[in-house]
Amino acid sequence: MSTTADSRTAAAAGAAEVAADSGLVKGLGLTSATTLVMGSMIGSGIFIVSAEIAREVNSPGLLIMAWVVTGFLTIVGALSYGELAAMMPKAGGQYVYLRESLGPLWGFLYGWTLFLVIQTGTIAAVGVAFGKFLGHFFPSVSATQWIWHIAKVPEWHVTSQIVLGGMNVGLNTQNLAGIVVVVFLSILNVFGIKLGAAVQNVFTIAKVSALAGLVLVGIFVGRNPKAVAANFTDFWRLGAAHSAGGADTNGVLLGPFVGILTILAVAQVGSLFSADAWNNVTFTAGEVKNPRRNLPLSLALGTGVVIALYIAANFIYLGVLPLIGDPHGTTVFARGIQYASSDRVGTAVMQEMFGTTGAALMAVAIMISTFGCCNGLILSGARVYYAMAKDRLFFKATGEIQPKYHTPKNALIVQCIWTCILCLSGTYGDLLNYVIFAVLVFYILTIAGLFILRVKQPQAERPYKAVGYPVLPAIYIVMALFIDVVLLRYKPQYTWPGLIIVLLGIPVFLIWSRRTRAATA
Repeated sequence: MSTTADSRTAAAAGAAEVAADSGLVKGLGLTSATTLVMGSMIGSGIFIVSAEIAREVNSPGLLIMAWVVTGFLTIVGALSYGELAAMMPKAGGQYVYLRESLGPLWGFLYGWTLFLVIQTGTIAAVGVAFGKFLGHFFPSVSATQWIWHIAKVPEWHVTSQIVLGGMNVGLNTQNLAGIVVVVFLSILNVFGIKLGAAVQNVFTIAKVSALAGLVLVGIFVGRNPKAVAANFTDFWRLGAAHSAGGADTNGVLLGPFVGILTILAVAQVGSLFSADAWNNVTFTAGEVKNPRRNLPLSLALGTGVVIALYIAANFIYLGVLPLIGDPHGTTVFARGIQYASSDRVGTAVMQEMFGTTGAALMAVAIMISTFGCCNGLILSGARVYYAMAKDRLFFKATGEIQPKYHTPKNALIVQCIWTCILCLSGTYGDLLNYVIFAVLVFYILTIAGLFILRVKQPQAERPYKAVGYPVLPAIYIVMALFIDVVLLRYKPQYTWPGLIIVLLGIPVFLIWSRRTRAATA
């Protein structure tokens, strides 16, 4: 496909989208846009992933450093996206930025991966997490309580390190709870952006308050002298395996500095996903009031507050429980952060402070958090498929607006159906792991597009310009590339399948583009 043809296609698509956006209602102010950023970021991850990070880094200082690095990348990414959002305040957000800077193919590959795995897989995982914590109060809600067990998919050893399959497929009470949440919120969001935003505001305020409450209680009530001594006496210590610099998968020792960087890069997986989805507000740009001002502000405010809470929460974890724990420990304190039951660090911390009452309170907080997170992801994700349909790169019906409520009803329905299938498949968790690499690739490409658009469109109106350009966006690209290279090397079981999912979109794009050209000829 020629560059000229791509340019004509992109220009026509952009014109169509501007016209289509007039059917959407600008119902999101600065408060709603900011709560969408925060609400999409805060799910269940902050309460869980620190256990795995602790096992990987084996050091209190590196646990905090993993979250600091994630915070830096997230805030720099958000500040960079702010320029693109103010420059192109259209429905579809990141899809549009990639389309305009790199061409329709790259926009499609992002939208393809978003629909197939990233957005829908995240919604499925967060929805089922709601069911998991609902099981704290109702034991009958469990992954082992099958309503319809279809099959156990056999494992397929692609290589010695890449194993696919092995999941149970069917309907159990836990994923049923997730499906009910997804269907309910998808229907609710059909009835107008203002209703969806109102739900988002309420639940985001509730879960931010819960997370802030955890931090405050930890500061004034939960401080445990034994945990403080264990974690802060030698804050930057490394475990025996890391002190020599770490080793690669072939047992070859690395230099200490390179080893620490590699350990941190691998550990970013959990923290990056816990802080992800901040870009979702850009998908709804066509419905944001005064988007040239409110989109950059909401990105900066939302990511800044959440990252501050995340880092503070991890200091609280270290103040209540020791990082190093015993997997066979009989008490919450003995198991520590590394081996908190089912990796539920937040629950373990509350249980250590307040007993079973604290564990119950944390379960309620996480249910509120996951419900609000699902709503934000459902509300925003449908806008990307709507924008793709306007470019004739997705099902035509998903580009239609519900005439009474002015919402992309069909896009919401299609997203809901595929998400429910992922809930049943039992693969959503694996799929999310598979696209860790791909998510970072698209962030890198989008921020690289910032540089490209500065050259291609120097006269374009830019109400807001990225803070620290070109230094901070360039640092982001280098750091994210390093993490991706390390993940390719050390977690091939996740990265290569994710890359394959993205590449499968190329023939789909060519087929869809050919059909579009034939229809318009």
